[in-house]
Amino acid sequence: MNPLAMRAVHRDHGTGAALVHALRGVTLDVAAGEFVAVMGPSGSGKSTLLTLAGGLDSPTAGQVLVDGKDVGALSRAARSALRRRSVGYVFQDLNLIPSLTAAENVMLPRELDGARTRQARREARHALAEVGIDDLADRFPDEMSGGQQQRVAIARALVGERRLVLADEPTGALDSHTGEDIMRALRGRCDAGASCLMVTHESRHAAWADRVVFLRDGRIVDATPGTSGPETLLQETK
Repeated sequence: MNPLAMRAVHRDHGTGAALVHALRGVTLDVAAGEFVAVMGPSGSGKSTLLTLAGGLDSPTAGQVLVDGKDVGALSRAARSALRRRSVGYVFQDLNLIPSLTAAENVMLPRELDGARTRQARREARHALAEVGIDDLADRFPDEMSGGQQQRVAIARALVGERRLVLADEPTGALDSHTGEDIMRALRGRCDAGASCLMVTHESRHAAWADRVVFLRDGRIVDATPGTSGPETLLQETK
């Protein structure tokens, strides 16, 4: 069973003259241990793909299956529980809680899922160390740079035994060296058995993936192995 399976997924917004087809019949599987990068021009449906994969939205038609469960058929409570246990999500706007320290932000999903405080803190410190900021565990978000905050958000997505990691431009606020460190951490999680679906505009980051999927106008238009140099194919899809 693949951690993520999308079957003929459509997502429409609006009606009548204002109707927008964000996704059009997308079918995509991400296997255990597989790292898939998603590329394409602005407005191609990349972020919509991630929100549907993470159960933050429901498809207009088709199915999204996470760990074999049809996300659209779950109750709100069951969907939230599935996200906490199985899905780590790195948002573009980070969504850190200002009143919590870095460690507390990372601990939160584990505590909500019933983990004891000591265990949750230990796991949070390990995740922060993975992204190179374990020394910032007791700082609040407004005491950190934008890049440091982004690494906290990535640690939150990696904490615990997440089978599926979804990342929306996870290196956007980072310098090139730190960005490579983050890609190495994501790649390591996949090598340990998790799955990763990442939206990126950076060809050098997509090259870390096992497969690069290209979206255009809400459709998958092509795919290529991550090490084959996606720059050329990306130009062909524009």
